[in-house]
Amino acid sequence: MSSTLQSFMSYLRVPVLASSGIAALLSGLLYFKQNELIYPRNFPPDARTSVPRPSQFGITDHEELFIPTLDGESLSAFYIRANKQHARNITILMFHGNAGNIGYRLPIAKILQHDLGCNVLMLQYRGYGLSSGTPNEKGLMIDAQTGLDYIRQRSELRGTRIILYGQSLGGAVSIALASRNLKQGDLAGLILENTFLSIKKLIPSAFPPARYLAPLCHQIWPSEELLPQITKIPILFLSGLRDEIVPASQMAQLFKVCRAETKIWKEFPQGSHNDTVAEPGYFTYIDDFLSDQFGR
Repeated sequence: MSSTLQSFMSYLRVPVLASSGIAALLSGLLYFKQNELIYPRNFPPDARTSVPRPSQFGITDHEELFIPTLDGESLSAFYIRANKQHARNITILMFHGNAGNIGYRLPIAKILQHDLGCNVLMLQYRGYGLSSGTPNEKGLMIDAQTGLDYIRQRSELRGTRIILYGQSLGGAVSIALASRNLKQGDLAGLILENTFLSIKKLIPSAFPPARYLAPLCHQIWPSEELLPQITKIPILFLSGLRDEIVPASQMAQLFKVCRAETKIWKEFPQGSHNDTVAEPGYFTYIDDFLSDQFGR
């Protein structure tokens, strides 16, 4: 693991639904305030105002963007160009988890850009960081489509292979986006890390006191239903077996229902929900996946 990634891991320790210590108090709010619980965009407390920049991590060839959505929001994003010394014809559209902001994930993007030679577009959902709006499932899907369309329309990226990469909630976003763009034929791959079957199926394990209210959840993210529709693009599954938020069994079930012609499973025995990315071999597996599917 690079020192840059190691030094910044503290920013990745963010909750998925709520701290277990206050779960009992919040369970009654699941129905009425579930968006605030599922999308804790204000955690850590300065996440909406303090967004680390690429230059803080030695990333020089980048742009800071504000991309408009069709419904009038403005999405903060970083576009990071591939290391020219060994650039691949690949653009990774990166979707983050449900707390923090894209700046916290810059150490990951730097490895994808510098070591693996990929262009990276880091999109920040509505209501997160410097993006406008309020997050919900419908809105995040508009955001995801906006990011994909931006890559399609940017002249220097036309013809690159587009890989969707999502962690936790970002994996659900990636699956939903891929399932809606199958006919275009320009998606080249999918990378999923510690992703759940659906919010309803996640609640009993991540938020036990609210398990009886799960049927009332209107934020669905039905990855288990959508993933079998994606058959023509290769999919890499990265699973931390010590994930304390999303049971590893849910990732295993996603792999089982996946009908992709090429699906690859990689597990990390010591990987927890937020630390799997720091486990040995993580980026080697991604590098191998890209090389095997698309060459060097």
